[in-house]
Amino acid sequence: MAVQPWFTDAKLGIFVHWGIYAVDGVQESWSFYDGIVPYDRYMSQLGRFTAARYEPRDWAALFARAGARYAVLTSRHHDGVALWDTAHGGLGLGRDLIGPYAEALREQGLKVGLYYSHSDWSHPDYASTRRPGRPPEQEDNRYSEVAAEFEDLAAWERFIAYRDGQITELASRYRPDLMWFDGEWERSEEQWRIPELAALIRSYTPDVVFNARMLGEGDYATPEQGAPVVPPDGPWELCLTVNDSWGFRHHDHNHKSLDQLIRYFTETIGGGGNLLLDVGPREDGTIPAEQAERLEGLGDWIRGHAEAVYGTVRGLPAGHHYGPSTLCGDLRTLYLVLFDAPRAEINVRGLLCRVRRVSVLGSGRELAHRVTGGLHEAPGVLWIEPPAPADLDPHATVLAVELDGELELYRGAGRS
Repeated sequence: MAVQPWFTDAKLGIFVHWGIYAVDGVQESWSFYDGIVPYDRYMSQLGRFTAARYEPRDWAALFARAGARYAVLTSRHHDGVALWDTAHGGLGLGRDLIGPYAEALREQGLKVGLYYSHSDWSHPDYASTRRPGRPPEQEDNRYSEVAAEFEDLAAWERFIAYRDGQITELASRYRPDLMWFDGEWERSEEQWRIPELAALIRSYTPDVVFNARMLGEGDYATPEQGAPVVPPDGPWELCLTVNDSWGFRHHDHNHKSLDQLIRYFTETIGGGGNLLLDVGPREDGTIPAEQAERLEGLGDWIRGHAEAVYGTVRGLPAGHHYGPSTLCGDLRTLYLVLFDAPRAEINVRGLLCRVRRVSVLGSGRELAHRVTGGLHEAPGVLWIEPPAPADLDPHATVLAVELDGELELYRGAGRS
């Protein structure tokens, strides 16, 4: 089944890692799992988590100004602490922080995403399968064998009932447009009962979108932190933190610059993906100013170049243009991204269609262009006059290349 069209056209989503870990500024869940913070001390944050300045409408307005079309909030991380008033399990907050979030997003026209971990490292009926000293990223594929060593079938049935109870609450109350699962590495698709879980959620929201960590039912790939050199086939999403942490950490001031974020964003959408950009609110619900400023800056750039962002598909493959590009949905306009002030003409190789016009997006200034070379079926090289300094964007300049027909590319080697 194809992914919902809204997802592939969204281009930008905001990931929100918010939970009790923001109180002391420790790593979410992993800090106790890896023995960095004692479990009791980690869980003591539950009584100190206030959400005293939580204003979901402010969040939603900021996300909309950033140019995002959806957001994903951590409803329950691996620590088992739920951000809604769940009737299942003993680690709820006793109040609902998700309902106001979902309502605020929809008021802004944004799609509602909820993160939920398959794993729960606090639940008494959940036995972890992770081997000591072996992070899941380095583990082999024998999860089902390892899980069998731990499994108490009666306990596992109780855990699945707990999981299904929480998922029913989330799906029935909030009708999420997207469910973003995590923690899948500890067991197999069969053990997680993924088909049954998917059917349960779809009984409330038939058009829900799943990420790939919903094993066997996922709609799109989710590379994390590292931008792929070769973009995945099909729909995908790059999960990226603004600094080095998912949740709020007091000491982490290593924020990516706006230039870096725009580069990540354009390279991602140029490869046919979405950027899911993460922020980590403080325990009181406020988003750090450094992160909010970067969302505002990214939104300013997107508004000035919206034509090259929304309604586009992946652009030129590597080797045709030195930088990212996107292609208008009708395949007749190519958008070239330039990160630096060009010192010479910009070239594009392999265009089989004629170019009608080239202009700078934003100023509209037309640029001279010409084609040199070409022999038999091999096309020549398109050379574009560099924009004047006054037409350059301070972060990334976009050129609109209008074609005579739909884009056609030459993939051959030519003749000697």
